Amino acid sequence: MWGCGALLGARTRSRLWREVLVAWGRRWSAAAPYSASAEPSRVRALVYGHHGDPAKVVELKDLELAAVGGSDVHVRMLAAPINPSDINMIQGNYGLLPKLPAVGGNEGVGQVVAVGSSVTGVKPGDWVIPANAGLGTWRTEAVFSEEALIGVPSDIPLQSAATLSVNPCTAYRMLMDFEQLQPGDSVIQNASNSGVGQAVIQIAAALGLRTVNVVRDRPDIQKLTDRLKSLGAEHVLTEEQLRKHEMKNFFKDMPQPRLALNCVGGKSSTELLRHLAPGGTMVTYGGMAKQPVIASVSQLIFKDLKLRGFWLSQWKKDHSPASLSMAKPGLSGFPGVQRQLLPLGVAHGLSCRCSHV
Repeated sequence: MWGCGALLGARTRSRLWREVLVAWGRRWSAAAPYSASAEPSRVRALVYGHHGDPAKVVELKDLELAAVGGSDVHVRMLAAPINPSDINMIQGNYGLLPKLPAVGGNEGVGQVVAVGSSVTGVKPGDWVIPANAGLGTWRTEAVFSEEALIGVPSDIPLQSAATLSVNPCTAYRMLMDFEQLQPGDSVIQNASNSGVGQAVIQIAAALGLRTVNVVRDRPDIQKLTDRLKSLGAEHVLTEEQLRKHEMKNFFKDMPQPRLALNCVGGKSSTELLRHLAPGGTMVTYGGMAKQPVIASVSQLIFKDLKLRGFWLSQWKKDHSPASLSMAKPGLSGFPGVQRQLLPLGVAHGLSCRCSHV
């Protein structure tokens, strides 16, 4: 419902999808507390039976609701966004593909309707979000295993809860894992008005980091600049401004970035590298331009720049179950990351509303 319409290809169909998901959220978020006795036998879902153009292969279907087993949780979806990874999965060009036919949607928030006899972590009325990608959140309700869900407080904004598990967690890990940044250090990123970009702005501001945020030029650039600055962005520049010779004087008033976050590739990523401090790191987590990342030999040799990649799904796979304990110091596991982000959702209304990037 808070999707990146530019990535859906057909604006009309993307608006239709969002209207369907918004309608579900409005209908169920105002509902009274649920009980198992009210459990329906069929639900509606956006399903695809083969990979291809989402506008052509996704269909709204009625599905049968599975019975609730001992370790199962019946969830009624409150809100579900549309992410680039959702579209990539449907197209068949993502690193993780569910078995077909599949329900679309990797992210969202739902409310527990009923639980099985052996479920201890959640109870009816609780809010839950997916623990991993591929759960299929574009549906009115479903029965999931308890281990597929993570409970979140119900007193954070609905939009923040629905968009907590992908973009903010990606932003947080990239800010924490690649450079030992301290308050006052700076970070540069492109696609700054994307979901991850907006999360980077807000989390960086909460950590005392300064951000240089690059976006594509557009007629309403001042409106976008004002919105990103309202989230905590210190500087907002267009791709064209970043390429100007005058940029060499820009970092006289602030430290050169030690970390660059690249979601675009091509010339945009080359410009990020050009402004990185010696020994800095550029982390690539997307490729919206569908062009390769190009680094000059001199940047690698004389500036000792590092090129890294990040994929949240792989990060979760690489961490042992022991590290997922919310009681561990540093909250290093995935639920722990989300617990770290919850104060932002409450205090700052952590928002990743995405427009055309």
